[in-house]
Amino acid sequence: MSKKTVHLAVYDTLADWEVGHAISHIRNGRWHREPGGLDVVTVAETLDPVTTMGGVRIVPDLTLDRLDPAASAMLILPGADAWDAGALTAFARKAAAFLDAGAPVAAICGATAGLAGQGLLDDRDHTSSALDYLRYQEGYGGAAHYRDELAVTDGDLITAGTTAPIEFAREILGRLGVYTPEVLDAWYRLFSRHDPQAYGVLAAVAGEE
Repeated sequence: MSKKTVHLAVYDTLADWEVGHAISHIRNGRWHREPGGLDVVTVAETLDPVTTMGGVRIVPDLTLDRLDPAASAMLILPGADAWDAGALTAFARKAAAFLDAGAPVAAICGATAGLAGQGLLDDRDHTSSALDYLRYQEGYGGAAHYRDELAVTDGDLITAGTTAPIEFAREILGRLGVYTPEVLDAWYRLFSRHDPQAYGVLAAVAGEE
């Protein structure tokens, strides 16, 4: 079995909480259909360390110019203050290259604004932290495709707002096929609703019962 790589964009002021559930459960292999089949690699504009909003220092694995959509299972774009400062357009352009190549992109919070500014939301169903937030982005023409939902998947594009990291993770895990549908449903019920019966489903899959 060849391991597939999910690429996580990293940059200063990255919002730590928005991607924690997704990347942790992609890598840990627990409850997976194919344990060990996925890895997470960080990508940045340079290999210089970046510092997240929570003060975590990350040394990137790969530079953005070397990221080939054909070699990636998905590009995940977290939110960051730097999106609102207009400093991350290179990542939005790379997202466009991914979508043009039929490779999945997942964007949350400020990253959705970056995609909006590139016109990538104009013809795709999407969400964000609020419609008005996207309307402030020059070049956005996708209001008719905005959905007032926590997370939205339209083909190869996943979007979510800042308050929906678990729903964002659910859509990512589903798009990647990490879990069977039954396990994904139980995973979501456990982490979003604290459902003890859902844990029973996951424990049975892991042989812990």
